[in-house]
Amino acid sequence: MPTSYANPVHDGYLADPFVLRTDDGYVAFGTGRTVDGRAFEVLRSDDLVHWRSVGGALEQVPGLGTDYWAPEVAHAEGRWWMYYSAGTGDVGHQVRVAVADDPVGPYRDTGHVLTEGERFAIDPHPFRDADGDWWLFFARDVLDTERVGTMLAVARLDGMTRLAGPTTAVLEPTGDWQLYQRQRSMYGKVYDWHTLEGPFVVHRGGRYHLFYSGGSWQEPTYGVAHAVADRPDGPWVETAREPLLRSVPGVVGPGHNSVVTTPDGLDVMVYHAWDVEQTARRMCLDPIRWTPDGPVVDGPSTGPTTLER
Repeated sequence: MPTSYANPVHDGYLADPFVLRTDDGYVAFGTGRTVDGRAFEVLRSDDLVHWRSVGGALEQVPGLGTDYWAPEVAHAEGRWWMYYSAGTGDVGHQVRVAVADDPVGPYRDTGHVLTEGERFAIDPHPFRDADGDWWLFFARDVLDTERVGTMLAVARLDGMTRLAGPTTAVLEPTGDWQLYQRQRSMYGKVYDWHTLEGPFVVHRGGRYHLFYSGGSWQEPTYGVAHAVADRPDGPWVETAREPLLRSVPGVVGPGHNSVVTTPDGLDVMVYHAWDVEQTARRMCLDPIRWTPDGPVVDGPSTGPTTLER
């Protein structure tokens, strides 16, 4: 039976939401509250709509910094692997990996940093290809491009705790809507800083589809865009110069999405958005419709909506 809902589907603060489907429902993780001394609040749901908190996910490691961001979880080798970044504010973030024997945790850091050579790296997204290979998409700071800023990259995983080879650029900023801040002081210079972040990849219709966010997460211009490729390492091509998902009256700055597929095959985009007063980023969702021209999301929805194919 189709499930009806209205956004947001969870009233608490939960940014960068990642939803994992399990044998007995769904598990969500996100940036925000520390619960029971652990980073990343964990929510559970039977239907994607009604959520309950079940604790915190990640045992924090002294010395990593004050901020833990954007967790995503992969199931491999009989265990659950959580990829996340840690640092303090906009400084020092690197991608790390933790492991657990249950999808809700507790997760314990493995001691591995996957982005040792990067100035700043956030928003890891593990992607398993049809041939069984794992890839790690993430966002990193790059200074030697026309539009300087944070942009997307990918590398193949060797096992679940290290990168196998060279890192490949995925996308660079191309539009003014991706501006994070003009005259931003970074790395000893001043830049018109652009940002692409929050990558998430699915394989549909014989092609790879990348959803990503751009702009400043604090501004109404923040939104979700889309690119396509024939291989995980590209080349990736933007399908439009405008966001697929953007602010509407009552919903500010929708972005940093994940995609979860229901048992009956419906792809659902899960994302965060500010309330009008910008007091909290809360979890929202809307179905994805696949058309000959690519994905369409009829959102952000603000009224009664139905999850159905």
